[in-house]
Amino acid sequence: MDFESNGVRLHYELHGREDGRPIVVVHGFASHYRLNWVGTRWQETLTGAGFRVIGLDCRGHGQSEKPHDVAAYAANVMAGDVRNLLDHLGVERADYLGFSMGARIGLQVVLDHPERVSKAVLAGLGTEGAISQAEAIARAFRGGPAEGPVADSFYKFASGHKGNDLEALACCIVGLERTVDQGRLGGIETPVLVVIGDRDELVSGAHELVEMIPSARLVTVPGRDHLGTVPAREFKQAALEFLD
Repeated sequence: MDFESNGVRLHYELHGREDGRPIVVVHGFASHYRLNWVGTRWQETLTGAGFRVIGLDCRGHGQSEKPHDVAAYAANVMAGDVRNLLDHLGVERADYLGFSMGARIGLQVVLDHPERVSKAVLAGLGTEGAISQAEAIARAFRGGPAEGPVADSFYKFASGHKGNDLEALACCIVGLERTVDQGRLGGIETPVLVVIGDRDELVSGAHELVEMIPSARLVTVPGRDHLGTVPAREFKQAALEFLD
């Protein structure tokens, strides 16, 4: 199913009981809803727990439209897509689950539209991350040399999935703000669960982020790197307990 958000066509999926508790589920960079959340059995886990899953393909990803415009991927714009999706569906409030880029978008939703989020689970997020190398990653996507292992791994991941538009992804990673106004974090009242793998090679500062958000707590998943955190049983258990 599709809808329009600020002139961009976005794709979404609905799963689970129609009267289930709504949760917006948002994927990581260069991924999409089905790649991030179906094969990892998250969709099955959430629908089995009684949730109504609202799975979004972010702009520039999956089956959604892919603008070649850096400004189209600002954090507040992508957070606005989540609000507009809830408006489109007539959902007043929902829980939120996001991984990596999806977690960064979720943090922005909590900041900009707190009245729309009941609880937020943000995984693969900290005060520092691979987005600090956005320009190098974008250059690799645009045919330049992959300068360093992070840019090389991002390029291989993105180019290895059919349907990815590397120019759109380059615009996205440059356009999505790397930092959040830390002064705003202290005003968050929405319950937030931050989840991080203890071997995450792309993100650091999860503890520091949680200390800045009064309503947040941290769960560390043992033995998991960035991508390996997603399917982890400990992540699912912690999320369900938090959302309960």
